[in-house]
Amino acid sequence: MKNLLKATLGLLFAVAVSVPAFAFPDVNANHWAAKQIEILNQKGVVVGYPDGTFKPDENVSRAEFASMAIKALGQEHTTVAQPVNFSDIDKDFWAYDSIQKALYFDLISTPKTGEPFRPDDTVTRAESISVAVNALTTEEISVQKAKEVLSKKFADTNQVPEWFLIPAGKAEILNMLVTIPSANKAKIDANRPATRAEVTAILYDMMEQAQLNPNAKLAEAMRKKTGEGYVVENSFVQGSVGTIPAGSLLPVTLNSYISSQSSKPGEIYVAQAPENYITKDKFILVSKGANLKGQLLDVRDGKWFVRNGVLVLDNSLITTNNDQTVSFNGVGEVKKHRNWFMKIVRATLKGEKLDVQPQGTVYIKLLKPIKVDLTNGWIIEE
Repeated sequence: MKNLLKATLGLLFAVAVSVPAFAFPDVNANHWAAKQIEILNQKGVVVGYPDGTFKPDENVSRAEFASMAIKALGQEHTTVAQPVNFSDIDKDFWAYDSIQKALYFDLISTPKTGEPFRPDDTVTRAESISVAVNALTTEEISVQKAKEVLSKKFADTNQVPEWFLIPAGKAEILNMLVTIPSANKAKIDANRPATRAEVTAILYDMMEQAQLNPNAKLAEAMRKKTGEGYVVENSFVQGSVGTIPAGSLLPVTLNSYISSQSSKPGEIYVAQAPENYITKDKFILVSKGANLKGQLLDVRDGKWFVRNGVLVLDNSLITTNNDQTVSFNGVGEVKKHRNWFMKIVRATLKGEKLDVQPQGTVYIKLLKPIKVDLTNGWIIEE
């Protein structure tokens, strides 16, 4: 009996371990879009409601979808230089930036002057699938070819709006025309509002395909940036992410004068990256001109026969050229290079004074690793 009980408990434990734990109570393992919802939730593309549910059958607004699409493509930190004006949204609207980026990357068409965006209208299946196709470089097809492809599988091909026929045909060729599984012949339902589950599945397919065949603007944005600069030893790249390991020495140029004789502990300093920090393969980790900020950690004046001067910098923040401010923990100690004679003098008599002139260089030793998206210079916070 004991052995039977152990075996039963072991089986139950094995089943519990093998069944994945889903983030939302209303999306179980058997839901047709469970995989896509789980993955995009982990990536922060889709989120749940305050009560912890996902509500997969609810609809999505056009503004929400624009925001999701930009996040799925990893372009939320892109800057758009020339925004387009809409009659019904302004710069204070929560999704203004995402909508502008969707226009810039050709996910949606540029409207006529004064045309509304309708941010609160529900996004239709046709609109959401078109955005996904627009994110890609695809082969051109004719309307006739699109109808032939669609009519083989979908019962409502003749009801598809003319403007959506080619995007729908391309989506079907790429196996991206998402439909809810049904026992009946599938329907495109082009004008029906898309559900949250459908939108998530569409964005998942778009994200996967865009890694292989992004459109021209996305391809440029997703390209790892390269340049000349200071090579960070032992930095490494995995995919599109570069890592500056803890212990790396990085040059910074100070904006103001500091001295062991006149500066005080706790005094704030501002510095800059004097050149790009790059990997050995010339991928840019931090761009030239990034601002660094910290305080003087230890300051002791040099006194004859007592001690040599001490200047230690405690760096805490970096503001990148993307206007992103994050932690950048490092310590730098100011030292003078001496010949053998001066080493003996300073060791015996002491009294050395330390200072750094404006635009002088100090090397900061990084205390924690930094990960950077090499396509846009965004530092990944963990």
